[in-house]
Amino acid sequence: MKTRKWLAYPYLVWMVGFIVVPLILIVYYGLTSAGGGITLDNIALISKPINRGALWLSLELSFISTIVCLVLAYPLALILRNLKIKSSSFVVLVFILPMWMNSLLRTLAWQNILENTGILNQILSFFNLPTLSIINTPSAIMIGMVYNFLPFMILPIYNSLVKISDDIVNAAKDLGANNFQTFIRVIWPLSFPGVVSGVIMVFVPSLTTFAISDILGGSKVLLIGNVIEQQFKIVNNWHTGSGLSLVLMVFILISMAILAKYDKNENKAGGQII
Repeated sequence: MKTRKWLAYPYLVWMVGFIVVPLILIVYYGLTSAGGGITLDNIALISKPINRGALWLSLELSFISTIVCLVLAYPLALILRNLKIKSSSFVVLVFILPMWMNSLLRTLAWQNILENTGILNQILSFFNLPTLSIINTPSAIMIGMVYNFLPFMILPIYNSLVKISDDIVNAAKDLGANNFQTFIRVIWPLSFPGVVSGVIMVFVPSLTTFAISDILGGSKVLLIGNVIEQQFKIVNNWHTGSGLSLVLMVFILISMAILAKYDKNENKAGGQII
């Protein structure tokens, strides 16, 4: 046991250095002025029209992207579950494989596809169809979000679905439930914790992203992540950037609280079944 505890120390050092210390710095700069005094002015800057507009657009695109990922991921995870495909199989590996590639490379690939002279418009032109102007629009950013974060929706839902015993499903059907009733009253409630996990795992990075909007949105679409990035890298105002980051942290903490609640309920349900 003592040897195992020693193995955890490197992770503890890594967590303190790259998680705890940066968070402390963000809180410090976010709640202080350039002179070092305590202030809430940095947080209040979220009410400026440009910052407020960027925040609402980020929330809108994150919400839409999360819904699209859920609509695409749940049927796919359900099909994989019904096919009795193991998590180590090639089919599941296909959906995990994009996560092994750098997200910037994946996003740049979509830039080449969606740009005005890109692959998509070349195909449309070949068939004498009207071309599309998608690049540097919110739609392009949403496509990038869905593509990059879809695996984070599939895996939690799939893991919840494979835990549902066939005996429970068959018992519902033996009691007279049709396929729709079985799904609504048995499969969906039991897989709901996985849905919550997937929703949060997609919504949070979608809300805080700036790389995807930089590449696919250009300078024409400004999300709150881009505003924060500019405050740190261009304006060199750590106080404003940290204050706006604290606003986003509120949404993240709420999401984590919801996730913790459903994880706790799932563990209780699992204990009752066992």
